[in-house]
Order: sequence, then structure tokens, then C-alpha cells
Amino acid sequence: MTDIRQTMLPLSTGVTLDVALAGNPANPPVILLHGFPESHRTWRHQIPALAEHYFVIAPDQRGYAESAKPKGVEAYAPDRIAEDLFALADALDIERFTLVGHDWGGAIAWMAALREPKRVARLAILNAPHPQVFQRKLFDDPGQRRASQYIRFFRETELDRAPDRTALEQFLLSLFGEHLQVTVPAEEKAIYLRQWSQPGAMTAMLNWYRATQIVVPAMDEDPPRPGWIDGPFPLQPQPTLVLWGMRDRGLLPCLLDGLETLIPDYTLVQIRDAGHFLPWEAPEEVTAALLDWLERRGT
Repeated sequence: MTDIRQTMLPLSTGVTLDVALAGNPANPPVILLHGFPESHRTWRHQIPALAEHYFVIAPDQRGYAESAKPKGVEAYAPDRIAEDLFALADALDIERFTLVGHDWGGAIAWMAALREPKRVARLAILNAPHPQVFQRKLFDDPGQRRASQYIRFFRETELDRAPDRTALEQFLLSLFGEHLQVTVPAEEKAIYLRQWSQPGAMTAMLNWYRATQIVVPAMDEDPPRPGWIDGPFPLQPQPTLVLWGMRDRGLLPCLLDGLETLIPDYTLVQIRDAGHFLPWEAPEEVTAALLDWLERRGT
């Protein structure tokens, strides 16, 4: 049985993260970044298998679970969160690592890998759109614009102002009921509700959406088009694996369009019968794809 060690790590960025560690620290390091509204438990099915060959680091990112929840929307700007990633690696004396991200964790991973290519050796993305492709599709693809209106809701909702258990249960039901292809186990539901009930937790998680500069037009809106979405964009320098659950209702398969022009070393694995929460909707397929790609791409 894999020994997963939980540790609270204070970082140079001023936050303390709750981090799950597994495997031999002498092995090649792999950092796993979860998305909204989860925790490192996103990866509960992958960690044991990965830990047989790699040193696995799976933090609860700022604002989530037991990690620090700084106040203010600005504390959740993507730059701040990416800084946590590299500060975490520094705290563990890790210079170069493989980075794996799902959902918001994937969004941070895209950016961090571009920013520090000397430190991010390989990149694996699960149902998280490339920033240029995403912003372009929000302007040009009516289906994706419609599917992304939840972002506007998350920015504007007052759900986090004074959440009670009934409201949180309804949030869980609506979120996972719409976007999940499997049933939430009772024990996982209890963990989510406990984590979300912590003071400031819902606000911290939703602040990730409020802090991002991504433009999500309303369906009847025609805002100015950001110039950067049509011009040259830096190529992804790492070998990159993209795993995509093709039944994702929030992030549609159109977000795969053109990725091959942005990633010279690109591998795509489409998982037909899974949706957005890929790591635990199709755990065996995700684990097998990650292990196979990691082995083929070397260290």
C-alpha cells in the first residue's frame, strides 16, 4: 500500500499549503495540480501508481481544503498561484519536474510551463484549455461561449457570502450532477462539504474566477476583441500530453482545435466516455496514459 504523507509546507510566497507526498524523493518528481472545486484528492486514483516510479507532490492549492486562504481577489491572480508552484518545488529542493494539471490546475500549468521551461521538463494537461485557444473560442464559437457562462455566474454569485449546508449541498448536486459521468461516493461528498464549509473557503475558490483576466462575453454581447488571441503565441517548449474527456459539457472538444500548431511535441489522448472530471471518471485510462507517456518521454 502506498504511503501518502500529508505535510503543511510554508512557502516563500507567504502561504502555507497542505501537500500530499508519495514515493521515493530520489525518483523523478511529478507535481499534480487539481482544479475547481476539489483538492489533491482529485488524483487519489493516480497517486499510488505514479508513486511506484516517481516522487509525487500533490498540493491543495491556495484557497482550497486545508491550505491557506488569503483574503482579497487579487491574492488569487494566476501569477500568484504559479509562484506558489515554483516556491513549492523550491521548498522541496526540486529544480526540474514534470507538471500535471486538471481544470484550473491545468490553466496554471500551461502558464507556468511557458514561464519557466528550464524547470518544467514535461507537461500533461487534463481538460484544461490552452489560454489562446480558449479566449479565441469564447469569441468565435457560440457553443463554447454558451458553455462558459458558468464563469460569469461564479464571478457574480453571492453563494459564498453566507453559505449554509443546504446551499453547499445544492451546489455540489448541480455542479457534479451536470458535469460528472459517475456518482460522487458518499465519503467524497462528506469531504467536499466539510472543506467547503470552512470560513472563507467558498470565497477563496470562487476568487480564482474573479481574479482571472479571461473575457467571457455574454451571449448577446459583442465586446472588443483582445488582439493577442489572433497574433503569434509562444510555442509550448515541453513535450506535452493532452488528455481530454470528450463528454465535457463545460469545456468542449472544440478547444482541441489548433493545439498541434502551438505544441511541437504534442500527444493527444481522447477518452470518449468521460467528461470533465477525468481523473476519477476514467481513473484507469488516465493512469495508464500518464504512465505510458512518462515512460516514453523519458525523464
